[in-house]
Amino acid sequence: MNTIVKRSGVCDEVVSNLQEQIASGKLKKGDKLPSEPELMQQFGVGRSSIREAIRILATTGLISVKQGLGTFVEMQNGTPIPWYKRLQSSTAEDLNEVRQLLELNIAEKAALNRSQKDIAILKKLLKRRFDAAKKNLPDECIEADIQFHIAIADAAKNDILADLYKNIAAQIKKSFIKAYTDTELFVIKHPIHEELLQSIVLKDAKKAVWCVARITDLSN
Repeated sequence: MNTIVKRSGVCDEVVSNLQEQIASGKLKKGDKLPSEPELMQQFGVGRSSIREAIRILATTGLISVKQGLGTFVEMQNGTPIPWYKRLQSSTAEDLNEVRQLLELNIAEKAALNRSQKDIAILKKLLKRRFDAAKKNLPDECIEADIQFHIAIADAAKNDILADLYKNIAAQIKKSFIKAYTDTELFVIKHPIHEELLQSIVLKDAKKAVWCVARITDLSN
């Protein structure tokens, strides 16, 4: 039986639906999830939404993806609420504290491990962020800002850390959309973002950490 989800927040709804199936015991520990095409048909969503939902659930530990074998339920029904759901109900203050802790470590590792390809991506995204900020396009600016910081997480070369940050980033984006109706603060904080990028280019881990501390300090 198909379960068509709404167009808004389709990934979140797929995640919630699969969580409910696991919690209720409909899907038990060791069960194999349907294939991507089957899940796409079941929920009436695209491949990207299914893949993102699977990635989120794998990050929480509810399921595991075994290369060449499929995706399997890892946790018994009745497990505590996954941390992804906790993020959705977190306060802005708690979210920013977690964000800061992650970004400090990510910036340090990115400065040490970045590649030339990472640098090229970061420069492109920072330019996109500043161009949108100058034109006072908050939605485009926020998206570029989030992608810039995700790219730093990728540059750290730690897949677990990057996955954790990407889940946090989804909630940061939502909080930014609510908080910022213009791009004034993004323009103000552009120079420190430039310093962050330069510190990563120069492999100056200490300076990168300092820049992130400034960027995530909401009292500035």
